[in-house]
Amino acid sequence: MTTTASHSTAHASAAGEHNAAACRASRHTRAQHLITADESSLVELETLLATLPLCSTGRVFVEIPDASWQADLVVPARMVLTWLDRSARTGDPGSGRACAPGQALSRAVTAWADEMLCGDDDHTRILLLGGYLGTADILDHLVTHNGVDADTVHTPAQYGLNATR
Repeated sequence: MTTTASHSTAHASAAGEHNAAACRASRHTRAQHLITADESSLVELETLLATLPLCSTGRVFVEIPDASWQADLVVPARMVLTWLDRSARTGDPGSGRACAPGQALSRAVTAWADEMLCGDDDHTRILLLGGYLGTADILDHLVTHNGVDADTVHTPAQYGLNATR
């Protein structure tokens, strides 16, 4: 499992520091991030976002029961935050059912991954903080359809998802 506190600084500066000047450099390595969360992991998400360098890029997907859960999250300027309101979505097509927990997150993230993850040289940092069902579905899709090494994906330890792969 990977952690989020470290950041590649190969091109950061002569001293190897990661700072504002290094982030402005045109050859600075910017690792893309894919981060997911739901209403049960908002505090963990907020803590994670606070540790990311300002030059971080990528997507943050947050599934919530309804719009009242939407909060003011601070994300780096080069990252896109997407709120997924379950109450405004449906379940499986044609079922007439409501969107189940993890379902909106799984659909959005797998669609994004299918479009944005680019082969063997992709170094996207993937951090899945949401509930078990959505996280398990996303990890399975990333591994089986996108060729992502499960050991490079951060998932909550209590789920035991990386240990079974």
